[in-house]
Amino acid sequence: MKVARFYAPGDIRLEDTAEPEPGPGELKIRVRNCSTCGTDVKISRFGHHHIVPPRVMGHEIAGEVTGGDAPGWTAGDRVQVIAAIPCGRCAECRRGRMTVCAHQESMGYHYDGAFAEYMIVPAKVLAVDGVNRVPDGVSFAEASVAEPLACVLNGQELARVGEGDDVVVFGSGPVGCLHVRVARAQGAARVFLVDVNRDRLDHAAGIVKPDAAVWATEGTDVVEALRDLTGGRGADVAITAAASGAAQVQAMEAAAPGGRVSFFGGLPKDDPIISCDSNRVHYRELSLVGANGSSPAHNARALELIGSGRVPVQDLITHRLPLSGLPDALGLVARGEAIKVTIEP
Repeated sequence: MKVARFYAPGDIRLEDTAEPEPGPGELKIRVRNCSTCGTDVKISRFGHHHIVPPRVMGHEIAGEVTGGDAPGWTAGDRVQVIAAIPCGRCAECRRGRMTVCAHQESMGYHYDGAFAEYMIVPAKVLAVDGVNRVPDGVSFAEASVAEPLACVLNGQELARVGEGDDVVVFGSGPVGCLHVRVARAQGAARVFLVDVNRDRLDHAAGIVKPDAAVWATEGTDVVEALRDLTGGRGADVAITAAASGAAQVQAMEAAAPGGRVSFFGGLPKDDPIISCDSNRVHYRELSLVGANGSSPAHNARALELIGSGRVPVQDLITHRLPLSGLPDALGLVARGEAIKVTIEP
C-alpha cells in the first residue's frame, strides 16, 4: 500500500509499504477520506515535539473496517475515528474534562495516521469510544470533517453560545466557517465573519452566508465596525478561529458587556503573548475561555449534526485530491485558497 510519511520539516515522502496488521483489540480500516488542516501544514514545515519520524500523518479520519477483533465491529462498517486520544483514567478525564487529559495522545502524532490506504486504530482509541459509526446518507468525505467540527462544538460549548446571541468569528478558514454554522445551529441571532484575506473572506461568505462580513484591512476599524453592526453593544460571543494575537485583542475589545471571548485558535509558540486591558474584562464582566481539541463525545455529536443536516459540511469541501496530491493539498491550505481539502487514498 501507499503512505505519506513525515521524515523532517519539508520532507514528506510517498512510499510503498506492507499493509499493517491489527493486534489484540485493534481495528484495521481502509481509509476513504482524510481531510487536511492548518496543523498538517505546520507539521510539514516545522515538525512537532510529539512526532518521532518517520510517521504517517493525517488525523481527520473516515473509512471502513477491514479487519481486527474489537468487539462490536465487523468488516464493512463505515467509521469515523477521533484524533485526540484521552487516557480515560487521569484526574481530568474522571472529571469529564477529556480535552485537557494529562496523558492525551493523538493519531498522526503518537500513532500512524490516515494519509495512507490502510491504517490501524489502536485499542486505546476503542477503549474511550473513539470510533463512531457513520450515519446513513453521510459520505466518507463529510464524516472526515466531523473531527474539526467536534473541536468547534467544544469551543462553543465552553463559550456558551446560545439562543439570541450576536456572535463574531475572526477567521474565515474551514474552522471559521464551521463556527458560523454551529452558532446558527445553537440559535444565535446574528453571526458576523472577519478576515484579513479578502479573497478567502468573500469565498467563505458566499458559502456560509454570515449576516455581515468584515474585511480587516488597515483602513478598517474592525471593532468599530462590529459595534456598528450590533447597535453599539458589541458581540455576545467573540471567537478567534485564527492564529492571530491581533484578533484576540480585537475580540476582547468587541465583546459586549457580559460577553464571552473564546481563544479558539492558538498562537505561535514563539509569540504567544498579547496585551489585555484587564479593566475592560473587570468592569464589563467578560469571560475569557480557551478551547483545546475535542472529546470522543464531541465527535459522536458532530456526526449526528452532519447526519441531521443541522450543520452541513458537503459544500465546505472545495478540493478532493489523491494521496499523491498531498503536497498540493498542503499548499492550498497554506495559501488560504481552499475551504476544506480532503485526501482520498
